[in-house]
Amino acid sequence: MSEKLQKVLARQGLGSRRELDALIAAGRVEVNGKVAAVGDRVEGPLTVKIDGKVVLTPLSEKPKCRVLMYYKPEGEVTTYKDPEDRPTVFDHLPRPDGGRWIYVGRLDLNTSGLLLFTTDGELANALMHPSKEIERVYAARIYGEVTDKQIAALKQGVMLEDGKASFDKVVFVGGEGRNQWYHVSLKEGRNREVRRLWEAVGLQVSRLIRIRYAGVDLDNKLRAGKYRELTLSEINNLRAAVGLKALESSEIARTSLASMSNDKKHALEKFAKHKANIKAAGRKALNASHNPFRKGRADDKDRNPYGSRSGKYVYGDAKRSSYGRKDNGRFAKRFSKNDR
Repeated sequence: MSEKLQKVLARQGLGSRRELDALIAAGRVEVNGKVAAVGDRVEGPLTVKIDGKVVLTPLSEKPKCRVLMYYKPEGEVTTYKDPEDRPTVFDHLPRPDGGRWIYVGRLDLNTSGLLLFTTDGELANALMHPSKEIERVYAARIYGEVTDKQIAALKQGVMLEDGKASFDKVVFVGGEGRNQWYHVSLKEGRNREVRRLWEAVGLQVSRLIRIRYAGVDLDNKLRAGKYRELTLSEINNLRAAVGLKALESSEIARTSLASMSNDKKHALEKFAKHKANIKAAGRKALNASHNPFRKGRADDKDRNPYGSRSGKYVYGDAKRSSYGRKDNGRFAKRFSKNDR
């Protein structure tokens, strides 16, 4: 049975269907010695070249599925190669054994947080396709006084340059003064959509962090610029969210984390925490000995609720939870003069 060319290539982890469509339209793809055209269907043994390089032969094996969770910091661009030579999200990723990493849902330069990568083009396409209505959740720090009328307008919908848009949910989660944190969710991914929605009601987003995508939460143990591998159960939860069949253990790459037992993961996490505490104690002592008048640096406990160092959040029993709400929550925020 014949299939669309871009679907076959995406299944081999050579890119998302959208990316492959663009390559085909540009005449950069050859199939069995002939330049491919948009809409071509293929079947049987194939030899495929992209930009003159052989990427698929009848003997090629389908790369095993891998999915990474990456904490993108601000200042990195979501692209394979930047013409301005800025840092990219691929700079810190491991090289896959087969295929290549495909990012799921671009984040702009000044937005941080959860970014998923996979070697499975079919999964990537499903997670980004508008018809799947995948939920994205962001933590947004808003500069300005937010009114109930503005919240109602954001839920009902406001007109942007590229059409009407709205948030499905807008939830206040903490903060005081003119800097308040909200969790917002939506089911589409237009360019800078979250920022533009707030700007449309006269408010400014001073910080934006994606904390969930397709039911996968950003691991609060993950630091900015770091990644971790998703396990088989996490991958299958993603696949279930977009209507794809579950994979067997033999169908995913046997990486150290994906194949690790829960007991071993717990032991490694405990060791890493112990090592970080020792390192933090040594750094604090070093700072104090070098300059007794200098305030201590942010150590591993001074982190925001999503894992990056900011020097404004502390763990433990506190009078304020994350974003400053009063209770005995896990996080507390020390507001600096700039935040007030």
